[in-house]
Amino acid sequence: QVRLVESGGGLVQAGGSLRLSCAASGRTVSSYAMGWFRQAPGKEREFVAAVSWNGAATYAADSVKGRFAISRDKAKNTEYLQMSSLKPEDTAVYYCAADSSKQTSSIVLPLVPDYWGQGTQVTVSS
Repeated sequence: QVRLVESGGGLVQAGGSLRLSCAASGRTVSSYAMGWFRQAPGKEREFVAAVSWNGAATYAADSVKGRFAISRDKAKNTEYLQMSSLKPEDTAVYYCAADSSKQTSSIVLPLVPDYWGQGTQVTVSS
């Protein structure tokens, strides 16, 4: 069974930075593609970023490209989302996700998660 636990959310002023972490546990999760999604109040959950099982390939949504960076540390079974130049519209609950269908694959998109974390709140004040 795969378990994903996010941390690092909080309140930050516009223009600031935060780093989210997602600790993954489970025998094969290190071979899965992983990513981040977010959901703002009254909106649908949307894709933010993804990383291949070995960290070699990364992708980010146009809305965050150049500001957010995804990475993973396989030794720690942890993925990260470094968020910079934050804007009020980045306010949302951020979810860590894992896609077992992309096991050891260099193809990451579209990320279709079958495992989700519980979410962590990010609030950006203006």
